Amino acid sequence: MTQPAESFDSRSSGTTARVADRSTTRREYAKVAFASAIGTMVEYYDFTLYATATAIVFNKIFFPADNALISTIAAFATFFIGYCARPLGGILFGHFGDKVGRRNMLLLTVLIMGIGTFLIGLMPTYAQIGVWAPILLLVLRLLQGIGIGGEYGGGMVMAIEHAPPRMRAFCSSVVHIGLPAGFLLPIALMGGLSAGLSEEQFLSWGWRLPFIGSIVLVGLGLFIRFRIDESPDFEAAAREKAPPKLPIAEAFRDHWGRILLGIGAKVAESGLFNIYAVFAITYAVTVHHLPKSLVLNGILVGCLVECVTLPIFGLCADKFGRKPVYVFGALLQAAFAAPFFWMMDAATAPSIWLAVAIGLGLGHGAMFGAQGAFFSELFPARVRYTGLSLVQQIGPILGGGLSPLIATALMMQFNSYWPIAAYMAAIAVLSAVCALALPETKPAADRR
Repeated sequence: MTQPAESFDSRSSGTTARVADRSTTRREYAKVAFASAIGTMVEYYDFTLYATATAIVFNKIFFPADNALISTIAAFATFFIGYCARPLGGILFGHFGDKVGRRNMLLLTVLIMGIGTFLIGLMPTYAQIGVWAPILLLVLRLLQGIGIGGEYGGGMVMAIEHAPPRMRAFCSSVVHIGLPAGFLLPIALMGGLSAGLSEEQFLSWGWRLPFIGSIVLVGLGLFIRFRIDESPDFEAAAREKAPPKLPIAEAFRDHWGRILLGIGAKVAESGLFNIYAVFAITYAVTVHHLPKSLVLNGILVGCLVECVTLPIFGLCADKFGRKPVYVFGALLQAAFAAPFFWMMDAATAPSIWLAVAIGLGLGHGAMFGAQGAFFSELFPARVRYTGLSLVQQIGPILGGGLSPLIATALMMQFNSYWPIAAYMAAIAVLSAVCALALPETKPAADRR
């Protein structure tokens, strides 16, 4: 069904060793890692803005507001549609990334993401143009999703393929700091604007500023990416054998088992992240009538904690293996599902902040810290961009894209957190089982 993981690393390790002989290796890798982290930050800045605005703005201004929960579900449905577009972006950019190179694809993805976010900030409301408002929002969300679908795979592959084999998990976890950092900035902006402006001002124009301002990050991302070199593993693979005519066909033909199991392993990582960072806002505001700034501050705390824990878990994945760390994070979140809501229901700032910090910093942090190296190393360099993109973009459709929608619907139906906690635990166990069925991808020479 698939080749042993070790066979993929032999060529990559040799390539990396050849690159390591160059005196500029560390400086070049630092540049690539920074460029990848910036791309990840732009990716999650865009998605966080949309997710946060979905919970506190879009349900009020882009959809009929007769029923708050129904409007919220409709807004979360457009959030989900963006996830559905991500595999298309992954397949499209993965195809060309595996055929002609990673670097140019990454220039396009950051540009597409930024344009989509910028234009959302200029959109008219439902009161101004009626049903065209949600339609335009949907189109721009699809544009966002396509760009993001190609962004992660390319950025992570570039970082992994430049990194020393013994430090791949750590290096990928540093790139992943772009996720909580990408959450920190828009949540801080939205929280500050929400607290500093009246409700009328915030809904009228205040929420638009972070969307329009995203163009600055796009410019920074483009500037950095113009200055990085192509992946050495891609160049070596292209010299050894002609690139595949259809990377997606080769990836599914030779590695379909790893793709399916990787998708299953990804579900909880993305799904539970959006429970902590997206649905938690709706839960606290709707159920406990707490100010949204309190929950946003809690998410900021959780993101700060995860910025610290991600490289720690990356180091653990390099030392003990990718699978043990990844499975630990999944099972921890399964056990934490009910306690998360107990702490949310205490409805105090310390309890909510601690709940989000544990969920993001420990549970999600363990999975995400190991994930970059774990999933990238499942595939050989010639189809790595495509294989990784399929796992990373299909998995979130079933996880992150659906989880806020499912959680909100369960809350409406049962008026209790227990079904939501059961759903969280179930997807966490599913991902743990799928991860256990995958091979350990830590290079054999580094296993102790």
